[in-house]
Amino acid sequence: MTTPFTTQASAARTAARELATLPRGRKDAALHAMADALAAAEQDVLAANRLDVEAAREAGTADAMVDRLTLTGERIAGMVQGLRDLAALADPVGDVLRGFTTAAGVRITQVRVPFGVVGIIYEARPNVTADAAGICLKSGNAALLRGSSSALNSNRAVVAALRTGLEGQGLNPDAVCLVEGGREVTGEMMTARGLVDVLIPRGGAGLINAVVNGSTVPVIETGTGNCHLFVDVDADQDMALQIILNAKTQRPSVCNALETLLVHEQIAEQFVPRVMSALNGAGVTVHGDESFTSVAPGALPARVDEFDAEYLSLDLAARLVAGVDEAIEHIRAHSSGHSETIITTNLATANRFTAEVDAAAVLVNASSRFVDGGEFGFGAEIGISTQKLHARGPMALPEMTSSKYIVVGDGHIRA
Repeated sequence: MTTPFTTQASAARTAARELATLPRGRKDAALHAMADALAAAEQDVLAANRLDVEAAREAGTADAMVDRLTLTGERIAGMVQGLRDLAALADPVGDVLRGFTTAAGVRITQVRVPFGVVGIIYEARPNVTADAAGICLKSGNAALLRGSSSALNSNRAVVAALRTGLEGQGLNPDAVCLVEGGREVTGEMMTARGLVDVLIPRGGAGLINAVVNGSTVPVIETGTGNCHLFVDVDADQDMALQIILNAKTQRPSVCNALETLLVHEQIAEQFVPRVMSALNGAGVTVHGDESFTSVAPGALPARVDEFDAEYLSLDLAARLVAGVDEAIEHIRAHSSGHSETIITTNLATANRFTAEVDAAAVLVNASSRFVDGGEFGFGAEIGISTQKLHARGPMALPEMTSSKYIVVGDGHIRA
């Protein structure tokens, strides 16, 4: 049965076939044109975003979610620059992953190719709309963008500008499509095998679980960020304070923000008062277990489930641990597999932590806020993959491709 979504997805599939063989020069020109069009539409985008933000506030949406939803001139400038930065990156399509000649004289080459049509289902953040569209275009994929209803006006304005940029370069505007409608449309998208090649959910645990469990289309899972930081007995405590504050407060509403603090019990009496003073001064509310609150009277008692929480706010769970073994065990029990950090000057302890902690990123003496495609030098990212198949960590251009084998013979037949 033909529906508005299947018509739209079919149009995106046609655009994907055109993009698959597009040379880098034309893709880069399109990215610059999309950036120009988005910059020119700044006031329209801001006006549309104000409608979404006002509606969110009237609905009582949490401040962290309103922050994710809000666009400013600075954030739009970042979206524009992100598109330009993508144009400067190498094109992954056609990269030779390996090539060899068999004993029979057949030449086999494995090359990167686009997925085709990429469906992205995401919440709130309208900046994702530009990032995702740009990454998909550069990697030769058409994008079906299913944003949340809370950002509908913003996403409409952003997509309209991006499509204007594509048309100005003589490219099929259906390379970037905004998917609208109720929940039934999301259901169609998740079961559109043959029209959608891969789905990428980006948002909270509820959204991600719904897509992973309900899709017949292959899914690349981007996970929530219950990120831990362990302050070891051998930590440089001044360094630890700086990193904790940055990881928790620089932007608390994002997936690579710190959510759980673990402190070695042998330094608790010295370090915990210092970290509590710093966190309280930054407006952070600490939720500690009994061991932590015994040396931090200002901390609130933490419920058991808070150690599995992604607060996305100026809240932090905390507990004391007997050492690196207990820290690793706690992380194994509660980690979402995103980013885990140790602060220590002991190389052997750091090596144990990096070897035994299972996450997309493991950091030593650095803020988890670095776990980001832009910070890694990859350009804009689709998200942080916390699964282990196909891609793990920041998903940038190479991760948005598959591969195929090209086999060349000269009349060869198999004996």
